[in-house]
This record gives sequence, C-alpha cells and structure tokens, in this order.
Amino acid sequence: MAAAIHAEGLVKTFGGVRALDGVDLDVPEGTVLGLLGPNGAGKTTTVRVLTTLLRPDSGRAMVAGIDVLAHPNEVRRSIGLSGQFAAVDEYLTGRENLRMVGRLYQMPSRAAKARADELLERFNLADAADRPAKTYSGGMRRRLDLAAALVVRPPVMFMDEPTTGLDPRNRQQLWEVIKELVAGGTTLLLTTQYLEEADHLAHDIAVVDHGRVIARGTSDQLKARTGGERVEVVVHDAELLPTAAEVMNGFAKAAATVETHTRRITAPVTGGAKLLAEVIRELDTRGIEIDDIGLRRPTLDDVFLSLTGHAADEAARPEEAAK
Repeated sequence: MAAAIHAEGLVKTFGGVRALDGVDLDVPEGTVLGLLGPNGAGKTTTVRVLTTLLRPDSGRAMVAGIDVLAHPNEVRRSIGLSGQFAAVDEYLTGRENLRMVGRLYQMPSRAAKARADELLERFNLADAADRPAKTYSGGMRRRLDLAAALVVRPPVMFMDEPTTGLDPRNRQQLWEVIKELVAGGTTLLLTTQYLEEADHLAHDIAVVDHGRVIARGTSDQLKARTGGERVEVVVHDAELLPTAAEVMNGFAKAAATVETHTRRITAPVTGGAKLLAEVIRELDTRGIEIDDIGLRRPTLDDVFLSLTGHAADEAARPEEAAK
C-alpha cells in the first residue's frame, strides 16, 4: 500500500532545544496514524513540518506523493489541517466561514456555497449556520473548524489534538466524523494526548518523546511490549496499604505500584483468574478488606509509563514550554 505521508530523518531545533531529533514516519493511504506523546514531545512540530508551516533543519518529507520542501504550494492544495485551537472567524456566521474558505481556495462562488451547505448538514450545524461563530459552544467551533478543513475534500488530513478540551459527548461526535472520513478514503495523521482516542481511532500508533519516535505498532502490539496482565486492588483502609503491597509483591513479576490517594495497588502478574483467586484469599487471610479488585490487560497508559517513565499528559519540559 502506497504511503500518503512519508518522513525521513526530520530534525528541527529552536535555540538550544531539539524539538525533532530524526523523526521517521510512514502512513499508508486510507489509514489513521495516531501520534502520541506528552506535551513538548514534538507532535505539533512534526505536523507543522508536514503541512509546510515550518521548514526542517534537515530530513525530507512527502505528503500525497509531493515533496514538502520542493513543492509546498502543491502540498497545501492536497491537505486539510485542523489545529489545536479552532481557527474560525468569530464575527462571521458558520455559513460565511465555510464559504470564505472555499473562495480562498478559488472555488467558484456557487460551488463554495453548495459545499458549505453540505458540510453544515454533515456536521450538525445547519440550525446554527446563520449565527455568528462567537455564539457557538466549544464543540460546535471544533466541528466548524473541521468542516473548514474539508471544504476542498483533501485526500490527506492532519488533526492536531482535535478534541482537547471537549466534553465526552462532543468528543464522541468528532470520533464518528473522523471514522466517516477514513471510511471514505481519507488518510489521517492524528496527534493526541488522549490514549483512549488513539486506541479507538488509529490503525497504527507512533509514540514520540523528546523529538524521537520511540515505539511504533498497533495498539495491541504496543500493549504486548509491556507484557502480561495487571491485578488492581483498592484497599478499604489506607493504613493497611503497606501490608497489602507486601502481599501483592509476593505475586507480582515486578514491583507493585501504590497510589496512596486512591488506595490502589497495581501489580504485573501472570496466571490469569486462578492467580486472582489466590490474591483474594491471601488478602483475606491477612485481614485486609478490599473495596475493589480486578484483572486487566495493559493499557496505552501502561505503554507510556513503560516506554517513557511518565504519563502521556505530563507537562512540557520548561525549555519547550517557553518556546
């Protein structure tokens, strides 16, 4: 399958900060690549390079078969971009925003009008089409921004943390829109800090940290790298956490983690339901009352902790935050 997005050795520095440190990517046509990483990992910089908004210090990239550095204008005609913040004119109506985008792309007036009407219906914005965008909710602005990125029916889409700040209902609505796009043949590079989002939408996932791709694979493949299962137990009495942790370490393949504020202990194990029953018996023997206990597979959160030593939503490094 041909690659709709291809990057080799992308490097970009800002002063003393190496935002990209040799990024390689391949996204086959009609698929979704989830680009995951904490704040400051290099996700947005990668998107800015691939969408011609930023020139790399070294490396090469092709989008829709076009060299990003040699032919940036041709690339721009072949892509759609939805950034971290809704880029809509607050004083124009939803309909006017979409028509304006069409005209900026030199679409005939009648075609721009028809496309605007079509997208307003598709994104459930028809009822608010003639209201100023400043009266829209956050979710409505997000949908309008995404609609604007699709005015010219681009074969390749870039979405940079498109659901940041949205409530669960609006996030689910955007997920459905994204699925429809991909089902129609659109290739998508999606950056996100929401691991559930990548799990739900991405065919393939690249984990980025400190400007490098440190892992690549499907969700299941990445989870398999952390190995085994997890037993999670919530202890009723916080004073018994040390004793409970001692019990859990007796069954664990590696040291159990203890979250004091939630009274939760998590331990990597092997043995499935049979081992879970043994853990319950031992906790009962030691007089430890539990509020909850369960056996689960590794999550993408576990992958992040395993690969980077920190969570996906950890704050940016000070030097990148100041960039």
